[in-house]
Amino acid sequence: MLPFARVTIIGLGLIGSSIARAVRETMPTVRLTGHDANADVREIARRIDLVDDVTDTAGAAVTDAELVILCVPVGAMGAVAAEIAADLPAEAIVSDVGSSKETVAKALREALPGAIVVPAHPVAGTEKSGPEAGFGSLFHGRWCIVTPLADGDPVAAARVGEFWRRLGSNVETMAPDHHDRVLAITSHLPHLIAYTIVGTANDLAEVTESEVIKF
Repeated sequence: MLPFARVTIIGLGLIGSSIARAVRETMPTVRLTGHDANADVREIARRIDLVDDVTDTAGAAVTDAELVILCVPVGAMGAVAAEIAADLPAEAIVSDVGSSKETVAKALREALPGAIVVPAHPVAGTEKSGPEAGFGSLFHGRWCIVTPLADGDPVAAARVGEFWRRLGSNVETMAPDHHDRVLAITSHLPHLIAYTIVGTANDLAEVTESEVIKF
């Protein structure tokens, strides 16, 4: 039995479009609805037949959803959640794909009081972006960390976990704050170090370029 029959994806960039493709490959009977704040992205999504229906507003996208996945920047989660609040069915589960979880959980709970919220983080991506950059195998063999709230619905969390397993992910469950500590060490800190090294090397290159080339 499928974990969800109707899935809404808000944000149709790399991750959102990859989820749509993966759902179509692994759960072809699921009805997909999509929305993106960018009208050009919506038009591309329609042209490439990314989902069954592309709506012009976020609210219209969620009216009959069983699962809503917010694939928008972490800082925009609260605002987008507020956009769908009035139209969200009471039984719908709201999840996301953000790389930090405590702030997202707080934003979603404040914007959607009483809603069923199950944050998640698929640890996957590429350097490309946009609806045409997605591919259905992006999540194969990659981790998806489900971070249910302390007082959340365990059945809803299990359904979200099963959804990601169907897309090919390995699923781990953590508390939101523990996720953030783990990812700070394993992902965010290495990125910061790498950016710093590149920036430093670039600065040095301006004054030692001839020496670098010579030696």
